[in-house]
Amino acid sequence: MSNSQHNLRRKSAQSQLLSALIVCVILLTGTACGSGASGSQPSSIIPWSNHIVVVMEENQSYASVVHNSIDWPNLNNLISNGALATNYYANSHPSIGNYFMLTTGELLTTNDNSTTVWNVDNLARRMLASGVSFKIYAEGITQGYLGGNTGLYLIRHNPFAMLSDVADNPQVANQCIWPFTQFAADLASGTLPDFSFIVPDVDDDAHDGTPQQADAWLQTNVIALLSNSPAFASGGDGILIVDFDEAATSDTAYGGGQVAPVLWGPSVKVGFTQTSTTVYQHQSMLRTVMEALRLSNPPGAAASAPLMSEFFVQK
Repeated sequence: MSNSQHNLRRKSAQSQLLSALIVCVILLTGTACGSGASGSQPSSIIPWSNHIVVVMEENQSYASVVHNSIDWPNLNNLISNGALATNYYANSHPSIGNYFMLTTGELLTTNDNSTTVWNVDNLARRMLASGVSFKIYAEGITQGYLGGNTGLYLIRHNPFAMLSDVADNPQVANQCIWPFTQFAADLASGTLPDFSFIVPDVDDDAHDGTPQQADAWLQTNVIALLSNSPAFASGGDGILIVDFDEAATSDTAYGGGQVAPVLWGPSVKVGFTQTSTTVYQHQSMLRTVMEALRLSNPPGAAASAPLMSEFFVQK
């Protein structure tokens, strides 16, 4: 073998070794070329879940909830057993834009009276396309209801009823929109979907009723039931998210003011309060939920929103 051939072989071996080292670094750090283009990160950062439950509360600022055991005793107990985001802000006033940010990554409208049906990329579309099961459990309505406000139910608190993938397809609506009473029945029979979105009525979400009423309703109808579910026992994959659409209207920080979302479940850190200085908003919650459901490329502002990985146990 000539010296030139020997040098070529040595350089080839060095190149192969360098490539192998780069692959190892990618596997260890979870980074790869192009991973930032869609805003997605490796799914291992957020534990996968087939039992995500989101409950929306209304119009309460962070300071009026956290450490307020007179008005929110049960939610503060949940905080002590789960994780609290201390630097999380709603996107707008009034309510409706925040609900759309949670489901589409866009504000879409700030008109609370709007019942426009939107044909945009959204969480429901992604779940339907990927075969991820989901249900909206709303107080005060019947199965498949696609009408407007009725009794204590407000359509603006149910964004799925204004997304074309649901609103323009009565068959889909009949499959995924249910009266809240179905939640307990599905939980008892072990048929809770991969993603549950709970819409209390305006007396039970702190919109019109008192915080104490909302807190008691949450404990009795959601937390207590989930506490007896295998999905939320040790080794389970359940994730409960209690979020607030917006703060008091006097708080306009980052658009909608500071709110206090709480996460709880076997894969959520216990007694954890946010340690980073990262500003989270509803688009971060959307991205985090989609990661947990194994849905890639979140829509709208969720694509580049910071992922809420610090609240979960890393395995």
